[in-house]
Amino acid sequence: MKKITIILSLFTLLLASCSGSDGRDGIDGLDGINTLSTVFEVTGINYVYDNANNEWFTQNPIPFDGIEVLEGDAVLVYLADGTVTASDGQPTDLWKLMPITFYDPDNRNNEFQYEFNYTFDSVELNIVGNFDLSTLNNAAVSNQKVRIVVIPAEYAQDFNGNFSNYNEVMSTLELKESDIQVLD
Repeated sequence: MKKITIILSLFTLLLASCSGSDGRDGIDGLDGINTLSTVFEVTGINYVYDNANNEWFTQNPIPFDGIEVLEGDAVLVYLADGTVTASDGQPTDLWKLMPITFYDPDNRNNEFQYEFNYTFDSVELNIVGNFDLSTLNNAAVSNQKVRIVVIPAEYAQDFNGNFSNYNEVMSTLELKESDIQVLD
């Protein structure tokens, strides 16, 4: 029995000390896609009124220049709706997720809504409502500012934050103000 144990131990030691070639290298894989979220700000947005459809729209859609938007990616559009005082005492823009509904203070039955549509290469903004929208004041349709956030599908599916809270989205995506591309 001792001889068998010694022979098996030597055999095991011999096998453990052997090494061979690691084999040939495989074929290189494809480069990965950019999985980073993108945020850009567009200022000076002016809407054009469409009398036939009683709606306002951006005549030139906002292009996704240099940003690849794939099926399943989340595109969020936030409208600057006034300012608030930040914790550091400085004024900061208040961002609201579209669609946003506003009510006429004189007639609560009248409402209008900022909306957006997007394709793989651009975003179009529009304003729709249930009354004659040609009567909207100039501030509602001129010199608007938006921030557009593109979140890749794999992150959007597992996103645990509140999309309507712009600051929470930026924090969850680990994005800072310096990461925002400003377009005119």
